[in-house]
Amino acid sequence: MDGKIIGFIVWAIVGCFIIGIGISAFFRKKAVGFWANIKAEPINDIKNYNYAMGKLFIVYGVIFILLGTPLLSGQNSPFILLSVVGIMIETIVTMAIYTLIIVKKYKKN
Repeated sequence: MDGKIIGFIVWAIVGCFIIGIGISAFFRKKAVGFWANIKAEPINDIKNYNYAMGKLFIVYGVIFILLGTPLLSGQNSPFILLSVVGIMIETIVTMAIYTLIIVKKYKKN
């Protein structure tokens, strides 16, 4: 197997893992945490909060996989910059969506 295909497969497996976290969020009874090693905020409506978090993780994982497609052109391709910058922007946007929209909507007052 070619190295660029293996790199993309590993990238896609990580993206599928993130999608799996999103799918599991739909079935959780407790509030899903976003930040590592920090308890989730006190939530009003846990079911809808977890649904919003599941959608957020699934969309993140799909875009993550799509941003990995430049790996198929080789590691020395100038398009790799698209993946790196794209993931940084995607992560910042995801954190902003979580903080400014999801937490604000579902957090207990």
